[in-house]
Formats: sequence, C-alpha cells, structure tokens
Amino acid sequence: MLDLSGPVLRRAFEHLVKSAEPTGGVERYVMALALKASLFEEMLGKGRVAELTEMEFLDLAAFITPVRRKVGSYIGENGFEALRSRLERLLAGWSDLGTVDTRLQDFTGAFPDDKAHRWVRDLGAEVLHFIAPDRYPLMCRWVWDARVKTGVLREIWFSDDVATARIAVDDDFAAFRMLSTELEEFLTTQGVFRDLPFYTDLLMSHVYADYINDRGGSLMRAEFATSSDPMLHTRRMLGLDAVDTETGRTRLKLIDGTAHVLGTPKGISHQENS
Repeated sequence: MLDLSGPVLRRAFEHLVKSAEPTGGVERYVMALALKASLFEEMLGKGRVAELTEMEFLDLAAFITPVRRKVGSYIGENGFEALRSRLERLLAGWSDLGTVDTRLQDFTGAFPDDKAHRWVRDLGAEVLHFIAPDRYPLMCRWVWDARVKTGVLREIWFSDDVATARIAVDDDFAAFRMLSTELEEFLTTQGVFRDLPFYTDLLMSHVYADYINDRGGSLMRAEFATSSDPMLHTRRMLGLDAVDTETGRTRLKLIDGTAHVLGTPKGISHQENS
C-alpha cells in the first residue's frame, strides 16, 4: 500500500472538476484521452508497429509532451528505422505484464543514458499506457521518478512535511500499478465508475500542474508559461494541446525548426553522416 493523502486528493479532484467546467467539463477531457488511446492502438497495436511509418510516428509523438521537444532532432540525426525497431521490441509480448520492467529497461537502455535522452522513458511509458490503458498505468517520470524523488507521488504523499519526506518507492511497474489502483479506488468514492484510467491520468496531471504553478522552478515555469486557464498545464502534461485545429500544425518541431503538420507526408530531413 502507498501512503497517500486523502485530503490532498479530494482537494485536487474538486479543483479539477471546477477548473474543467468552463471548457466543457471533465468528461470532455476524458473523451480526448480516449481518442488519443484509439490513435495509439490503431497505429501500434496488434503488431501494427512493424509497419509504422515516420509520418505516423510523428503524429503520435506530437501528443507526448516531453518527446515532441526532442525527437525531431533525434530522428534527423539518427534516422527512424532503429527507433521503430526498438518500439517493436518494447511491444513484443505486450500482454505479458511480467516482462514490463525488462522491456521498458531494454528500450531505454538502447539510447544514451544522459539528460538529452530522458524523453525516451516517457515515450516508452506513454506508448505502453495508451495502447492498453486498462493494462498499463501511466509510468512517466512526472508521475514518479525514484532517482530524483519527484513527481505526482510526492505531491499526494501523506506527510506533515512532504518536502522532507523519505519515500522509499521504486519507479517500477508494481509501484505504478499500485498507485493507479489506489487512485481508481479513490475516484470510485467520488462517484466515478467509468473510464477510470483516463480519470486517473487527468487527476495526476492536474496535481502536477498545481506543482508547476505553485512550486516549480523558474525554468519549469518558463517552459510551461503561466496562464489564466487553470487547465492549460493539465492538458499540456497529457499532450492534449498538441494540435492547432485550424492549421493542423503540432507542437513537434522538425530538425529544420518547422512544425510538423498532423497527417502530412513531410518527413524529417536526415543529416548525412560525415
């Protein structure tokens, strides 16, 4: 069991419901997450990852906030095929939950272990979650990063002083699944009985959005510019701000600095190896 704070969760959920009302209510955001999951399952599920094209991958990556800032340059320098093959191995045996940690570790281990490639963990985590939300909890670094002890888990931990609390919880599949289970149980006490994985995503995102607004460092606040819209950061954490609905432009930048346009055949101009 995880030692979560009931009062903190209740306040966060009440604030989420209130904040979402001006833009259509929580159900609208749940529907958006369901559509995102449908897109991921359509392009990656049931072995389709083997035929995934670069354009299709860029469409997906636009909906993963940490990835869309970095992956354009990465593919421009390294090409797409190796990345696609690694995604294929990540999803091989996707129904076997006993191999989740090994597959995710192998996926991240295929990239350099440095600050410039931290987005790789989030890519793997979102791919797993959104192809099968009922099987895989959201295991992104912003949910819980055991190495630096930051994330949603810390913000909802039961402690008189959460800033100094020692949270001895790994960031493995078992821990994320337990967190998801406890949050879903909390949500049922609030009258939520359908689409629990997506309600859980929204609640966690809203908790972390509050952290960004109130306690995030100056660099983080600059990246997530302040706004009078209380749902802005909640949408952004889940990639729901990805597309300009009028132009189709996404927030994913290609290596030449232009914005990827959803569904267009324009690829990334790969750099020639010297």
